[in-house]
Amino acid sequence: MTWRSGQAYSQDLRERVLSAVDAGMAVREAAVLFRVSVSYIYKAMIRRRLTGETMARQQRGHVSQKLAAYHDAIRARVSTQPDATLDELRAWMLASHGVSMSQGGMWNALDRLGLTLKKRRNTRPSKLDPMSPRPAQPGASASRT
Repeated sequence: MTWRSGQAYSQDLRERVLSAVDAGMAVREAAVLFRVSVSYIYKAMIRRRLTGETMARQQRGHVSQKLAAYHDAIRARVSTQPDATLDELRAWMLASHGVSMSQGGMWNALDRLGLTLKKRRNTRPSKLDPMSPRPAQPGASASRT
């Protein structure tokens, strides 16, 4: 049996752990035997005593996608204007749909849709600060150290 972080223990395991402790097994022994933490066992016992619950509760923390309703509109906008920047798409969303969002939110929506986007406007290559080293001149020898 494999358990991953963030997942609840199975109901079967929960019942076996609690019944072993109820039968007189020490909490630390049960923790080693069932490969759960001592803290989990104490918390499960307290929760059962206070509420009577032994089942896993609903996982929380899922945030619904703010732009899920606008995915078709975003896809259409990017297909008609593929060189739009994130800021331009954000301004378009605010103006046409009244939805304000961060750059990260827009980026995540595009990523979910499988769309790519340029990072900045078209510009000429910089002469003052080139990004790549200049290619070697034909016939020039490489310096040796």
